[in-house]
Parts: sequence; structure tokens; C-alpha cells
Amino acid sequence: MGDTESCLPEGICTRRRNIGIGIAVTVIIVVAVAVTVSMRTFKRGFIQRCEKFKGTDCEKIWGLFEEAYVGRDPSKVPVAAYGPLIAAAPFTPKCNQMLFWSDTKAVVRAFTKKRKCFVTLEDTLLGSVLDKQTWCGKEDSNETFATGCPGWDECETSAVRSFWNGASAAFADAACGDVTVMLNGAAATPFYDKSVFATIEVPRFYSPRVRSLNVVLVTKKNSVTSCENESLKDLQRKLDGGITYSCKAVPEAQINDCIPDPENACAVCW
Repeated sequence: MGDTESCLPEGICTRRRNIGIGIAVTVIIVVAVAVTVSMRTFKRGFIQRCEKFKGTDCEKIWGLFEEAYVGRDPSKVPVAAYGPLIAAAPFTPKCNQMLFWSDTKAVVRAFTKKRKCFVTLEDTLLGSVLDKQTWCGKEDSNETFATGCPGWDECETSAVRSFWNGASAAFADAACGDVTVMLNGAAATPFYDKSVFATIEVPRFYSPRVRSLNVVLVTKKNSVTSCENESLKDLQRKLDGGITYSCKAVPEAQINDCIPDPENACAVCW
């Protein structure tokens, strides 16, 4: 009786233990495979988008990109880490054509995808390759992760946020001539003082390199904000001396109607 009681439970436990280990090993393998597939998918998409810019060494760009964040705490990636990447794919000045935005991304992207008379950061090589992407590294790892990364609002020095802050600064440094920005006329404060446009880009507009800043205030039917909004007056005060300022409220519907008609000059859109 004693032999049966001691033996049978032991056998059951052994089998259960083996099953448990098998499941754990399987889970680890599945997770490892998922991470590898995610990394390969991310890199493949990166390279494919990069290759649309003819003459670019996309493997080199990818290598410099990875060097910025791989092996780092995903919440502690400094802006400077992306310096070599941005230097390898600099933003070419497009005088009188550079378009900035704040809280108007959808209408701006729809516009510049069809109309080539303006260029946003997202139309450039680096901006295009990394638009809408999420990535990070982890300490003691040489992998790129596309999930489980801190979001834009979670950390000021996340891998993603630091890239866009550095890229925005470099893009603003290249601005020249007449510069345009689309701001959200449906917002109570279209020139939000904590936005990337306010904190990073505007401080880099200098005269005489930048001649003017033209605000297109994108309004909707129920918009109550006008060009007299106090935040826009604050924008005007923050501009470097010598930069002229103008503002025009334009219905979003008017801009959308203009998008499919590339024969007209962009100026008529507002």
C-alpha cells in the first residue's frame, strides 16, 4: 500500500513536470520566433521604403539607425544618438516649399502626397521611412523590437520620440525663404506652446535665411478660432526679428477640394 502511494503520485508529478517544462520551452521558442519575425518584417519594410529614394545606400542607413537605439534602455535614448543617421541622410533645403504642421497631420499628408509644391518632414527619406513606425531596443540585446516599446507620451527620451525631435530640429534648420505651417483652427490654442512646432522648430527659424512664416489656419464648420487667437499672437512674438508673419483661415473642405487638382498652383488652395 505504501509503495503504491509513494510511487503513483511521483509518476504523475513527473509527467506533469515534464509537460510543464515542454509548454514553457514551447512558449519561449514561439516568443523568440515572433521577435525574430517582427524584427525581419520591420527591417524589410524599412529597406523597401528607403529604396524608393534612388541612389541611397539603404543598408548603411539601416545600420546607422540601429546603432542609435540597439542595446539601450528603450526609455533612455538621447536625441544625439540619431546624429550620425541624420548626418548620413541630411535634409536638403527646399526654399519656399517647406511645410510644417501641428495637429493637422491628416490633411497635410493628404495634401503633400498629391501636390508636390510643398515638402514636409514625412516626405523626406528618413521621415517617410519611419512615419507611423514604432521601434526600440533593449539592454543586453542586439535586436530591434517593434512592440512593447514606450509610446510618444510615455517618455521624453524614448527611441521614437528622440528620433522625431532630432529630425524635426534638422528639418527646421534647413528651412529657408517663405515657410508655411498648417495649424488646427478647431483647437482652442492652435499654436500650442508644448508642441514640437513650438518648442523645436520655431526657435530654429532665423532671418534672413527664413524670410516669412505663413500660417494656414485649417478650420471646420464649427471652428471658433480665428487668426486673432491669442496663441497665434504669441507665435508672432516668438519669431526671430526680420521674419514677416501672415495668417489666413482656410476651410479644410477647401483644401480637400484642391488636392485632386494638380493643375492649379498650390497658392490657390488658400
